[in-house]
Amino acid sequence: MADVKKIATRDSYGAALVELGREHADVIVFDADLAGSTKSGVFKKEFPSRHFNCGIAEGNMMAVAAGAAAMGLVPFASSFVMFAAGRAFEQVRNSIGYPHLNVKICASHGGLSVGEDGASHQCCEDFALMRSIPGMVVMCPADDVEARAMVKAAYAYQGPVYIRLGRSAVPVFHREEDYTFRIGKGEVLTQGSDVAVIATGLMVDRALAAGEELAKEGISARIINMPTIKPLDEELVLSAARECGRIVTCEEHSVIGGLGEAVCSFLSRACPTPVSRVGVEDVFGCSGPADQVLELYGLTAEHIVREARALCGR
Repeated sequence: MADVKKIATRDSYGAALVELGREHADVIVFDADLAGSTKSGVFKKEFPSRHFNCGIAEGNMMAVAAGAAAMGLVPFASSFVMFAAGRAFEQVRNSIGYPHLNVKICASHGGLSVGEDGASHQCCEDFALMRSIPGMVVMCPADDVEARAMVKAAYAYQGPVYIRLGRSAVPVFHREEDYTFRIGKGEVLTQGSDVAVIATGLMVDRALAAGEELAKEGISARIINMPTIKPLDEELVLSAARECGRIVTCEEHSVIGGLGEAVCSFLSRACPTPVSRVGVEDVFGCSGPADQVLELYGLTAEHIVREARALCGR
């Protein structure tokens, strides 16, 4: 069997930007001195007059992007997650979110998989921060196909968008020819009736692996990919709760304020359901190889299996 292709979603972002740039003259790109790492440099190579390096001044970059959007352009602002969502939060809130401007914030190097860069760069709070801004769309792709489609959907959407991208290469499981992405919609990857596993980002591949292991144990797991954290696909979550009765959420993010909390908040009023959240507990990360750090913090297929087993009383 051929090896599964792996591509980092930050690379997908760079490729999608070039495609958008060729099709739409109003696309411009800002970066905070990280064009090589965020892959916006691919766009810069083809469209040097439409790429602007704002230097190590992320707050200023967001304000400049807001101004460009107010002029009718469609700016994509790129930096690391820690700086785009963290350092520049005030400007994102007041200059982009409050006037509801058409800025696309595409932040790479999110979560623990930043690896050796350590806790200062392993931002696991960005979903919570961006979800708190009224009107902000918050998304995280699971593979290359979804990431490229998501960036193009962000361009078509009128309003502020935040997309988290990854440093590590992840398996490509979607087929471009039969995949359609829609903001605010999740997808059922495998059917199941005993427990629903709702995952986002790189945790989707781990959820699929967990589903295969659970099947061997006689547990029927419904695996759901939830690329949009806000607005949440409430219809899909509700059907999973009613039909499976148990839910495990999985994210490379703090259990505070992310996908799991969004699911729990919705179900608490719509359909109270037992939910177990696989994510980063109330702790900072640590430096080390990405896979080892993810394992240390329980972001693995094995941990998902244990949580599902416990919910099913096995």
